[in-house]
Amino acid sequence: MAKKIGIEQSLSDVEAALKEKGYDVVMMKSPADAQGCDCCVVTGLDNNVQGIADTVTQAPVITASGMTAEEICSEVESRIQ
Repeated sequence: MAKKIGIEQSLSDVEAALKEKGYDVVMMKSPADAQGCDCCVVTGLDNNVQGIADTVTQAPVITASGMTAEEICSEVESRIQ
């Protein structure tokens, strides 16, 4: 069964790269979408200004800021093994 990776909507290049590697990619439109994911990739642009963080998943979260799609794929692979 393919690993399920949640990504933010603006990461279409990452979506294509992950699908090419056989991952099941879902768009995270709300925090609930992260549930059941083996790993999540976020842009890092929505940093929590107030310092309040509600954990909705135990899966690793990768911040894509400054990384190429290939670097993100490598990071996903290393975190979900």
